[in-house]
This record gives sequence, structure tokens and C-alpha cells, in this order.
Amino acid sequence: MRAEYGPGGPEAGAKTWHIVSGDTGRAMCGRELDPGAETREPGRWGEQPELSCHTCGALFLREAPYLPDEHRYQEQQE
Repeated sequence: MRAEYGPGGPEAGAKTWHIVSGDTGRAMCGRELDPGAETREPGRWGEQPELSCHTCGALFLREAPYLPDEHRYQEQQE
């Protein structure tokens, strides 16, 4: 995850959290981000849901593998 800052800059904290791939400055939603902005592990996505980019989250979940329990549940339903 990488922060997008508002008009107050880094001192005001993240305006929105985006999912990025690797060390790029481009979020999954297409927004260009400051490559020096604060980063966090994707596992922290749910900590501040009001600040999470919905589009990045949806795209990330489409690419993320199922958790083991989810995979077993899906197989049982088929």
C-alpha cells in the first residue's frame, strides 16, 4: 500500500491508501503516487477502511489467491 496525500501533505497524514505493485508510483486504480510516500503492507488494508481506495481494493482481491479455508469452502459448494 502507498499513501496519497491531500493538500496538507505528509504532515497531515494519508488522504487515501492505494495498492501498488512493487516499487512503482502507480496504484492499481491508475493514480500516480509520490514514490517517496509512506508505504504499508497490504495486510493492513482493513485498518482504516474509510481511507482505502475502493477500486484498488477490488482489483487487488481479484488478483489475490484465495485463503486456504476459502478454497476448501468453494470446492465443497461445487
